[in-house]
Amino acid sequence: MKVVIVGGVAGGATAAARIRRLDERAEIIVFERSGYVSYANCGLPYYIGGVIENPKDLTLQTPESFYNRFHITIKVRHEVIQIHTDQQRVSVKNLETGEVFMESYDKLLLSPGAKPTQPNMPGVGIDRLFTLRTVEDTLRIHQFIDETKPKSVLLAGGGFIGLELAENLKDLGMDVTIVQRPKQLMNPFDPDMAAFIHAKMRQKGVKLLLGYSVEGFEKADAGVKVLLEGNLSLCADMVVLAIGVTPESELAKKANLELGIKGSILVNDRMETSIPNIYAVGDAVQVKHSVTGLETLIPLAGPANKQGRIAADNICGGDSRYHGSLGSSILKVFDMTVATTGINEQTARKAGIPYDKIYLSPMDHAGYYPGGKSMVMKVIFEKETGRILGGQIVGYAGVDKRIDVLATAIHGKMTADDLKELDLAYAPPYSSAKDPVNMAGFMMDNILSGKLKQFFYEDVEALPRDGSVTLLDVRTPEEYRRGHIHGFFNIPLDELRDRIREIELGKPVYINCQSGLRSYIACRILSQNGLECYNFSGGYGFYRVQAEEVLCAQESYPCGMEK
Repeated sequence: MKVVIVGGVAGGATAAARIRRLDERAEIIVFERSGYVSYANCGLPYYIGGVIENPKDLTLQTPESFYNRFHITIKVRHEVIQIHTDQQRVSVKNLETGEVFMESYDKLLLSPGAKPTQPNMPGVGIDRLFTLRTVEDTLRIHQFIDETKPKSVLLAGGGFIGLELAENLKDLGMDVTIVQRPKQLMNPFDPDMAAFIHAKMRQKGVKLLLGYSVEGFEKADAGVKVLLEGNLSLCADMVVLAIGVTPESELAKKANLELGIKGSILVNDRMETSIPNIYAVGDAVQVKHSVTGLETLIPLAGPANKQGRIAADNICGGDSRYHGSLGSSILKVFDMTVATTGINEQTARKAGIPYDKIYLSPMDHAGYYPGGKSMVMKVIFEKETGRILGGQIVGYAGVDKRIDVLATAIHGKMTADDLKELDLAYAPPYSSAKDPVNMAGFMMDNILSGKLKQFFYEDVEALPRDGSVTLLDVRTPEEYRRGHIHGFFNIPLDELRDRIREIELGKPVYINCQSGLRSYIACRILSQNGLECYNFSGGYGFYRVQAEEVLCAQESYPCGMEK
């Protein structure tokens, strides 16, 4: 059997190694357009920022090491330019010499990845305007920074690449501005959780222009002029386009393979395309979302590696299946960690899934053990069944552990009851006896069983201030003096039972505290005294971040930017 693989990096390189482990006699050839067959794509921004010092550390395998270990032929700087499906051959161009030759295959695997989205606007392609996808891109940006010492950079786009570059370039001492048409960074997050990311970026001096569209670029004196809608413009010493990626599917399109959303390659759960003996994996393929069952694109390294392994199994006569992606991801944002898995509220609404949500702010480990830091967790669950649908976390320690537990729970179609019962590792330096994931299960159980009713940030403004409802803050007087929600009066939780006569019977009571825990206890006290109670999910700490985000959004210019 002869297998030709188009593209290395995650999916192609993984498939090549797996095929060899399954079939020692197979002839395997990998054609890679760039000069590197297997590299740490996710590490590229950290080399630009100097965190990874040696560029060789980005290269996971070389053609020589691949051949020595697996006897797989790797041809870098070779581009497959056409697939002749009727002949089971491909046309390959040697990018060093210009030579074009034919290569036959029994099985063909496409792993072309995705390319940075290149908007069709004036000025794309001018000097000092970069994209970041390959090692060559990274070396080019690194060399430019090293030689010209730019003082300012504008990043068009606020996804993974944009945020990682923002941190690394800010740490190099550059003035960093992010421009993005959506009004939030990191679209996998809901806006309320993205607000914590915005706050951290601003705290670190990154300027945010959210809700602004880039309309073109012009050369400026030793820099780039970025044209924005509304006749606005900005100048920077360099610009990096990080507005997303587009499936690299032109080769598949020319071969008349069936395509899916946004021109992605259509595959079944065996990673087979519409044409026999051709498989496709990675960022270029359309997949199903594990929670919704809807078709989607999830250009992440984890799914690409799994798909490469599955395709290899099937190429070698097996029957492996890909059951979809959750989109689990995690990101370092300066000293903060943000992570998500499953679906957010917008996706749940689009899929027509009746859902509810909780917010909690637990410590990463036992409160009595020194060094604990709080995190903010948001968990989305199905209203009727309690099935876990998605999770989002921002914090400083222990975020990765909790998001992975939630991802496992979603994959296993677990419910709130299951989270309650999880037996998770505990020692004071690492967790609490009731882990944050267990706490999420307890909270959801209280809601599903009717013991707790909630209200949310988006409900606060509409609450009547005419005395028809009671608005109660159960924090300490000192906390209340430092800031409180308009219209809420203060009775500290520990005084509530003695002052319960101050709360008028027959009126609903909306209760707030700092994180949602004390207000929950207050709800239990008052509800057992005949009052209808609603707990503010997330608490005043959550409210304050959201309110600050609203103020920033109302500014003519983004917070932290000079007018």
